[in-house]
Amino acid sequence: MTATCLASTGNSVIGVDIDAQKVRALAAGKCPIFEPGLEELMQAQLAAGRLSFTTDVGQAVRQSAVIFIAVGTPPRNDGSADLSNVEAIISGIAPYMDSSRVIVIKSTVPVGTGQRMSDLLMDLTAHPFSLVSNPEFLKEGAALEDFLRPDRVVIGSDDPDAIQMLTELYAPFVRTPQTILVMSREAAEMVKYTSNAYLATRISFINEIADICAATGVDIAEVCNGIGADRRIGRDFLNPGVGYGGSCFPKDVQALIQVASHAGCQANILRSVHERNEHQKLALAEMVLRRFGNDLTGLTFALWGLAFKPNTDDVREAPAIRVIQRLAAAGAQLRCYDPRACRNAAAMFPENAAIAFVDDPYDAVQGADGLLILTEWSEFRTPSFDRMRSQLRQRVIFDGRNLYQLATMQRQRMEYYSIGRPGILPPTKPNNSHAKGLGSSSAAGVMET
Repeated sequence: MTATCLASTGNSVIGVDIDAQKVRALAAGKCPIFEPGLEELMQAQLAAGRLSFTTDVGQAVRQSAVIFIAVGTPPRNDGSADLSNVEAIISGIAPYMDSSRVIVIKSTVPVGTGQRMSDLLMDLTAHPFSLVSNPEFLKEGAALEDFLRPDRVVIGSDDPDAIQMLTELYAPFVRTPQTILVMSREAAEMVKYTSNAYLATRISFINEIADICAATGVDIAEVCNGIGADRRIGRDFLNPGVGYGGSCFPKDVQALIQVASHAGCQANILRSVHERNEHQKLALAEMVLRRFGNDLTGLTFALWGLAFKPNTDDVREAPAIRVIQRLAAAGAQLRCYDPRACRNAAAMFPENAAIAFVDDPYDAVQGADGLLILTEWSEFRTPSFDRMRSQLRQRVIFDGRNLYQLATMQRQRMEYYSIGRPGILPPTKPNNSHAKGLGSSSAAGVMET
């Protein structure tokens, strides 16, 4: 995203990777990830000659005034960030530096990483350089819009020349000068972790409130509307569901816990956020087990949504993966559909006969004993309920994203369970030995879950 967008404003940009196959694909205009609008913009920059890709690190370093480091920092077993990729880049560029360079770390890194990498580079080259922290704040599924119209650009540096160079690079994208925030390198590193940890905290908080609402017969949607109207709180990230996933929130919360631990701090709130989210990922699977029993042998379930959020094909830490694992372990057969993420999800379950991935949402539903919704793709919001009723063997929906109104489910004669809201019982008691319900199965209409 960084390479493509910087090229779009007239800069000459060279993308470097050690994976030759990936470089060939990128050079041919094929993006390795799905992100709306990215591939088309990338192809336009390739055609204009402003963007190129190579495995030749030396060529890229010698031709560039600014070097962006944008590699992954995956979690280690203890949750701390693995910085080996960043270190490898620093070590790899040092031999090719022939004059002053501005080196920009966009990767998410713990506080103090900039100083550590600066010390490492000083040991490897005699040429002057400035190392800047410039964290990214791109939401998967809306990353292009976020880069082209950022809420803020954070530049962590005390070097006026480097700050000016980065300011000029980002000037075409910012609406006001106040959008660019200059601070210390350490503060910039902390801003990224703090932003993600706070948003994760809001998600875990509202999911905990949803549990309390479910236990007391309160509709969480009404509560969210009530507190979201408070300008001090706002409505964003107060949507109850099956928890957060992806490449950022899970690892960044754990990494910040480790940063705190190394600094002698407790981080009890962050630990609770992480534990709450791990519990929440299995919430829908537990609903299924309460409804049908712990032995799901002979039952088939449809899953709609595998990516951790809509408009991406990213299944890293996705709640759907945990749900699939849990239900398959209980003996269920699963048919899964996602508009973009089936291939990535299938790679996590090779040669598992109990788990099938299909190309059409209604193929997944055909003959299923229930439907689970785990990602809020737009195409799931107004499905053909008539078709679903005719294809489902048991008309049961477990909605992990609260896509449907309770009144709609009652009118559609669906048995319906969601997060933090009363459940909808079927009009008549199901004639099936597996149909145990989540409460009194003799009552029709609304029930608590």
